[in-house]
Amino acid sequence: MSDIATPPVSPPKRLTAARVKTLVTERQIIPLLGLLAILVVLSEVIRPGIVSLNWSGVMIRGAIPLAILAGCQTLTMLTGGIDLSVGAIASMTGFLVATLAGDYGLGAAIVIALVAAALVGLVSGIGVGVLGVHPLIMTLGMSLVVLGSANVVQVRRVQTGAGVPSQFRTIGADMASNILPYSLLIFVPLAVLIIFGLNRTGYGRLLYAIGDNPKATRLSGAKSWQVLIVLYVISAVLAGIAGFLLSGLTNVASVTLADSAVLPSVAAAVIGGTSIFGGRGGYGGTLLGALILTVITSILSSLGYPEAVRQILFGAIIVFVAAAYTRITSYS
Repeated sequence: MSDIATPPVSPPKRLTAARVKTLVTERQIIPLLGLLAILVVLSEVIRPGIVSLNWSGVMIRGAIPLAILAGCQTLTMLTGGIDLSVGAIASMTGFLVATLAGDYGLGAAIVIALVAAALVGLVSGIGVGVLGVHPLIMTLGMSLVVLGSANVVQVRRVQTGAGVPSQFRTIGADMASNILPYSLLIFVPLAVLIIFGLNRTGYGRLLYAIGDNPKATRLSGAKSWQVLIVLYVISAVLAGIAGFLLSGLTNVASVTLADSAVLPSVAAAVIGGTSIFGGRGGYGGTLLGALILTVITSILSSLGYPEAVRQILFGAIIVFVAAAYTRITSYS
């Protein structure tokens, strides 16, 4: 009876620095989860006992409007663009609903606000996709147009309604069992729709293609201008929905309510792995980026620094985290 040759058993692969870098590069969500865990531990160290189910719910509730606005940036950045009008649009929709709900009813006010947001996005899309205006310039200009128009409405109306509708305050600020924010009822379907649209639809693939190689996409027969028009309409509508939730969360309806969230929304997308040059990224990382920035804001508030100091530290931390994450996950 002849001996049967057995294949040599390969030794287990060692976890070298190169393999760790490859793993992090291929699964870019890992360093984000690690950073989030560090921030949670830091929160507990600064204020012992603060980390709880209620605290987690508060963090998620605060991150949801930012995550939606960051979703707008993720979609536009995949094409190599950016949308600086999301803050003005979000402020406008929250303000319009609070202003019009008393006269026309909540349902009609929501429809009017979303139609107004879609029209702003349509103009931006035509400017970028048809006229070839740079997205940064086009959306910055539209944000000023929206802000000015909202101010005109505010000045012309002596009665600005009954304030933020109670339904918005419930969905934006309340939590089930003091743990789960009701805003998840709005956010989860939106997040699923964005992720599914990017990963499982032809339109999502076109967004990546336009950002990766716009010339090749055009030569393949795809009508990039149509894709971009639809993109900016979608971004504007998402920003409008974020405005509803933000006004409910803060119980404020102001024409400048979401202005301060524009740059953090860009930072959340960048921290989440979306390239500002287009063609690379996704919404999963953006969600963690928004949550990370929310926890950082909570930590800075816990330290008790003045507002000006908190803003300086917040900006410096964003730059550091974005630079470090880009370095860690670099393909080079």
